[in-house]
Formats: sequence, structure tokens, C-alpha cells
Amino acid sequence: MMRKRTDMPAGLELWQTEWCPSSRRVRQRLTELGVSFLARQVPVEPDARTELGSATGQWTIPALVAGDEVILGEQAILGYLGSHFSEPPDAPAQRAKAEKAKRKELEETCPKLTAATR
Repeated sequence: MMRKRTDMPAGLELWQTEWCPSSRRVRQRLTELGVSFLARQVPVEPDARTELGSATGQWTIPALVAGDEVILGEQAILGYLGSHFSEPPDAPAQRAKAEKAKRKELEETCPKLTAATR
């Protein structure tokens, strides 16, 4: 879902949380594309999301503010990024590096799981 906004300066702002899988996937895609953005942390409790509501008119995450547009939800944001940014040649290497880092994190967090998957 996209909405128009007229009081936002140019640049990308991602309203998100670290624990949200959709937010993580959007952050990863922005990184793969080499796109600079400002990450705005959103409180866990929906009732405490007044800043998010003021900035986007919504209380759900992830939300991307791009100039005068507000793009809501992972799929809509990924679609927007795909239509506005070209994938650089090093994107596959960035993806592989992120997958390796995630795997290492999982192995350190879940040693029993690691032993079972080898």
C-alpha cells in the first residue's frame, strides 16, 4: 500500500524493529542494493507507536518513507525498491556474506541444532 506525503524531506527512512523478520528482509535488500537509509526504531507495543503514526499515518511495520511516498509492508517495499533501484553487480556476494553471517550466528546460538544438521 502506498500513500502520498508532502511534508517529508528527500531520502529513505525505514520504520522498523530489529526483531521483525519482514524488517530484517527489507534492511537486507536495501543493503544488497547499496541504498543509504535512515533506520527508525519502532516500539514493540502498538500503542506506543505515535511517532510512526505521525510520520506514516499507520501503526504497522515495516514502513518506508521515500520522499512524499509512504510504502507499507514488506512486499510493497520490496516491489518499490525493485522498480526504483538497479541491483549492483556485488549484490549476490552481499547476499552470500549475509547468509554466512546468519548461519554462524545460528550455529553459535544453537549448538545442538548445528550438530544435528551436519
